Amino acid sequence: MLKKVIRFAVLAMFILLLSCSKESPEKQQTTGNAEMWISFDKGLERVQKEKKPAVIDFYTSWCKWCKVMDEKTFSDPQVKSFLARNFVTIRLNAEDASKIYEYSGKTYNSVQLTRYFGVRGFPSLAYLDKEGKLVTVVPGYVPKETFLPLLKYMKEECYKKKITFDDFMKKKGNCG
Repeated sequence: MLKKVIRFAVLAMFILLLSCSKESPEKQQTTGNAEMWISFDKGLERVQKEKKPAVIDFYTSWCKWCKVMDEKTFSDPQVKSFLARNFVTIRLNAEDASKIYEYSGKTYNSVQLTRYFGVRGFPSLAYLDKEGKLVTVVPGYVPKETFLPLLKYMKEECYKKKITFDDFMKKKGNCG
């Protein structure tokens, strides 16, 4: 009986050690891409100052597809370069109610701000124009092959010309 208790205790300690050595989900979410993302408030300041549009990545620490998007889409060198040249990149943990932000003259925590933008699932990407106004929210995982044309569509403000993204793609990435 004592041998069984000792074996169980050793096994439990081994499992505990393995689980403690794993990176936290928050850290895994931004591995390799942390430098490209800034907070919501700093991002809005840059939008106003630089007159650049913004992409907001709404994520949660438990979201599998958020991690896939980080690993496959956001870590792509072409995507990183295009975003850095043309957009302010903002990342918002949709479940962190401890952070308080101001947007459109009102105060929100991250959870409230996520609802304000109409985000219902994760990941979701919100696009703000050069004045910081919401253009659209794209829900779900977006692969690199779709994300780059979507960024170009937003950068060129094709939506202002009443051109749909589908038509933009049919015209091989041209909204003129």
